[in-house]
Amino acid sequence: MAYSSISLCLLSFLLLLLFAFLPLSQSDQFCDAGIGIQESTCRVSSTTSSSKLLIKGGIVVNAHQQEIADVYVEDGIIVAVKPNIKVGDDVTALDATGKYVMPGGIDPHTHLAMGFMDAETVDDFFSGQAAALAGGTTMHIDFVIPVNGSLVAGLEAYEKKAKKSCMDYGFHVAITKWDESVSREMEIMVKEKGINSFKFFMAYKGILMINDELLLQGLKRCKSLGALAMVHAENGDAVFEGQERMIELGITGPEGHTLSRPAVLEGEATARAIRLARFVNTPLYVVHVMSIDAMEEIAKARKSGQRVIGEPVVSGLVLDDSGLWDPDFITAAKYVMSPPIRESGHDKALQAALSNGVLQLVGTDHCTFNSTQKAFGINDFRKIPNGVNGIEERMHLVWDTMVESGQISVTDYVQITSTECARIFNIYPRKGAILAGSDADIIIFNPNASFEISASSHHSRSDTNVYDGRKGKYRF
Repeated sequence: MAYSSISLCLLSFLLLLLFAFLPLSQSDQFCDAGIGIQESTCRVSSTTSSSKLLIKGGIVVNAHQQEIADVYVEDGIIVAVKPNIKVGDDVTALDATGKYVMPGGIDPHTHLAMGFMDAETVDDFFSGQAAALAGGTTMHIDFVIPVNGSLVAGLEAYEKKAKKSCMDYGFHVAITKWDESVSREMEIMVKEKGINSFKFFMAYKGILMINDELLLQGLKRCKSLGALAMVHAENGDAVFEGQERMIELGITGPEGHTLSRPAVLEGEATARAIRLARFVNTPLYVVHVMSIDAMEEIAKARKSGQRVIGEPVVSGLVLDDSGLWDPDFITAAKYVMSPPIRESGHDKALQAALSNGVLQLVGTDHCTFNSTQKAFGINDFRKIPNGVNGIEERMHLVWDTMVESGQISVTDYVQITSTECARIFNIYPRKGAILAGSDADIIIFNPNASFEISASSHHSRSDTNVYDGRKGKYRF
């Protein structure tokens, strides 16, 4: 994963809009570390914001502890975390008494400005990041899709897309074919571009899907480079067969999507990827774990000592598949994603797995298409662009679902929404912590406020929201 850091960008906007965010990080030190970055075109004049900030008296929460302390920031870097910090008159002070002060969320799984299934996601690197910031996420990691199989060309294309960024971001890179040029470009990605994670699609036959031979070669190359292999685990051949079967039966609506790719196919592909990774002896990261079937394969592997990371996404944790059966096409189509949102029961099982450590961190797979784009598949569910929202809603919904229910602690919450991601992708403690020397990617969580999700007021450009109407306590 390569990442970019944005210096003090939109600070005034965030303070006015959210009353909760500190300056976004600045980072010549990333250059010192040899990690490629881009500068954002988004800038804030020094006359509109202070480079010195003191957050007073909040409950500072890290993954390892919580304490009542002040947090002092200069030029986007945390300088000190301790009680009763004394500062001069040139420092802007925020009173956080009675509020949680936490590391900003890091979303490990997003798709902004992505072209897919004859459409492009409506959220680009500005609107998607604005939505993220509004929901307490201060960094995300997106997926570079190769251009004609070329990783270098793909990265260049995504770097151009990301020029409108207003917060920190990173990149994974997808592998969609295999030859010597791809192998060489993987080395360039790791050694020159700061990429340390590569994704292999076991689904989307004829578009992004790779076969077992390619996956095996890719796993071996990841091992030799010290990179992390990631998989979208579904049996793409069987899904294709399932889709054909649904059409033959006359099932063309969104319900055909979930019927054509049942949980058993996710479980099978997860097991296969885990076994191939074990054969190669390299770590494996399974993205968007949506089913009990996949989760149980990860649990077995981890129990045996294998290095497997499981990432559920917020839609799988809080939704069931009932929306896909809505008689209104637009309503049902907004829930179409892959792997599908599962029937009731899978959500609770994934929550339990997250709380007991079988699954390690929460992403979103934020990949938004509007209702017009979703309507491409009104007569054939196979043409519905796959994807749902979540980058703005993740932090609130994970708190409401996991912390308010008593399944995890406040420190666990920081772990699964920020710290673990930073550790996995080698950016901790620069990210994912409220510590001296860390970037000041800080959010303030107000227990005396509440949230309500609405498609009419969210910051995404999508005209629908799969969490529409949900309410809860606390607000960033």
